[in-house]
Amino acid sequence: MVKKQKKASSKKAKPVRKKKKHLSDADLEHFKQLLLTKRRELLVNVHGIGDEALKKSPLDASGDLSSMPIHMADLGTDNFEHELALGLLDSEIQLLREIDTALERIEDGSYGICLGTGQQIPKARLEAKPWARYCVEYARMVEKGLVENNQDE
Repeated sequence: MVKKQKKASSKKAKPVRKKKKHLSDADLEHFKQLLLTKRRELLVNVHGIGDEALKKSPLDASGDLSSMPIHMADLGTDNFEHELALGLLDSEIQLLREIDTALERIEDGSYGICLGTGQQIPKARLEAKPWARYCVEYARMVEKGLVENNQDE
């Protein structure tokens, strides 16, 4: 018996295609500029809020130039405004941190990738919230407490 020789495979190797980048260099530059602009705005806000809330005495805050005792209701209002300003200041500082980490992700090449799923974050989401670290679906799961929030703090 004569064994038939198998023909050498004549299949041509498929050319390796480079995976298209999710965000072009122009996109990255656009988002970097958005982040830097927002960062500048926040810094102005933080300095303004800090100057108003943290550097005034209760007497100065009330606008009362006399040395008469301050009414209890005025003290309550002043304390409320002070707490509100501190809350705003904290929110602004947290957003500044998120913007700084987004800028770091642009530099290290991981910008636009969901930190929870590893999937690409849609450009529309990045336009609305350029500091986004999660895709919408994963962000919803974080809000509901279904998954842990992996913030770098």
